[in-house]
Amino acid sequence: MEENSTDQPSEQPESEQRTVTRRRLLAGAAVAAGGAIGARATRALGAQSGPDPTKVPGARPATVGSRSPHETPEKLLSGSAGGSSRTPLQELHGIVTPADLHFERHHHGIPEIDPANYRLLIHGMVDRPTVFTLDELKRFPEVSQLFFVECSGNGGGAFRGDPRPDQSPQSMDGLLSTSEWSGVSLATLFEEVGVHSDATWFLAEGSDAAVMSRSIPIEKAWEDAMIAYGQNGEAIRPSQGYPARLLNPGWEGNSSVKWVRRLELSDRPFMFRDETSRYTDPLPEGKARIFSFVLDAKSIITYPTYPARLENTGFVEIAGYAWTGRGLVDRVDVSTDGGATWHEAELQQPVLPKCTTRFRYGWEWDGEPAHLMSRAVDETGYVQPTTAELRDVRGPGTRYHYNSIRGWRIAADGTIGFTPS
Repeated sequence: MEENSTDQPSEQPESEQRTVTRRRLLAGAAVAAGGAIGARATRALGAQSGPDPTKVPGARPATVGSRSPHETPEKLLSGSAGGSSRTPLQELHGIVTPADLHFERHHHGIPEIDPANYRLLIHGMVDRPTVFTLDELKRFPEVSQLFFVECSGNGGGAFRGDPRPDQSPQSMDGLLSTSEWSGVSLATLFEEVGVHSDATWFLAEGSDAAVMSRSIPIEKAWEDAMIAYGQNGEAIRPSQGYPARLLNPGWEGNSSVKWVRRLELSDRPFMFRDETSRYTDPLPEGKARIFSFVLDAKSIITYPTYPARLENTGFVEIAGYAWTGRGLVDRVDVSTDGGATWHEAELQQPVLPKCTTRFRYGWEWDGEPAHLMSRAVDETGYVQPTTAELRDVRGPGTRYHYNSIRGWRIAADGTIGFTPS
C-alpha cells in the first residue's frame, strides 16, 4: 500500500481530528450561508430600476474628465448685468471649491488675453523697472497654498430691509470660494526689481475694460501676497484672472486684482475711484472707513439650511464653514436655541491660516422648533458679532464686511428659513 494512500489511518490525535472536522463543518456552513446571502443580494440588485451596469461595457477614458450626469451643481448668477455668480456652498464637500464653481465678480466683463502676449510691468519707486512675460514669472520659485477669496460685499444684501427666509447659503454668502493658488511670491518680484526703502504703497492695475485698480500697503507684499497663475492644479480660469492675478490672502477680494498688468510703487495711496466711490464703509456720525482690507472672522451653517427640510426627528449633523483673514480659526460655537446656549463644534482638519475651515456638531432634533446659529472665534480672540453688535459699531448704512452671525429657524414640520441673528 502506498505511503500517501487515503486508506491509511490518520496519525493526528482524535481531538485534533474532531477540531479539523468542526472547522471544516463551520467553513462549509459559512460558504453555504454566504452563497445564500450572495443570492439574495444579487436578486436585490437585480430588482433595482435601470440597466444593470455589470452587463454593459463602461465608457472609455476621455481626454478631459466630466462630472456624473446625476451631479449638476451650478453657480447662481446675480446682478443686473450678470456681474457676479455665487458658489453653491451647501452642495460642496471639504474645503476646496472646484475651479468651475468658484464665484465670480467682474466690473466690466471677462477679458480674453493670449498668454503669449501677457505682460506685467513693475515700476515707480524701484531700481530696475521691469516688464515680465508669463514665462519669466514661471521661472521664479513657485509657491502654492490654500486660501479663501471672499467679496467684501458678501452677505450684505441678505440683511437689507426685511430679510427673506427663502435664502440659501449660496444666495446669501456664495461670494466665497477656496482654492489652492500657485504662483510667484510678490516679495520675490519686489526684490528682483529693487523696491526703494521709502516705498510704502503699490498700485495694482487690471487688464479688464474697467481697468480695475487698487492701492495696496507694501507690507502685504512682504507678508504673503503673490502673483498667481495656477488654481487647483491647473492654469487659473479666465473668470479668475487668467493668465495671472494678484492674490492678497485674507483681504477683501476686490484687492486681489485679476488680469493684473501693472504694479507701481509709491510712498502714498493712489485714491482711485474703486477705493473711494466703492469699498468704503460709512460709519456713524458722518465718518467713513477706507482701506478696510482684512476680512474678519465669519461662519455660516450650510446644513441644515434652506431649501433643505428635516424629514424625521433624530440625529442631525450641523455643518458649515468658518474663516478669518487674520490667520487661523480657533473655535466655532453652535447654538440650537437662538444663542441662549452655545456648544463647541468639532473643527475638521486641516485647519489652515486664511483658509476656510469645516466645522461639525452632532445634534438630536426632537421635532420642536429650533433656531440654529454659529459663531467663529479666530486666533486673535475676535468673536463673530451679532447683527445688532455689527450695526452698533458700523452704523445702519454699512454694506461691506457684513460678517454678523447667520441664523436658521427650523419649524416643527422640518421646513427651514433664514433669519438674522
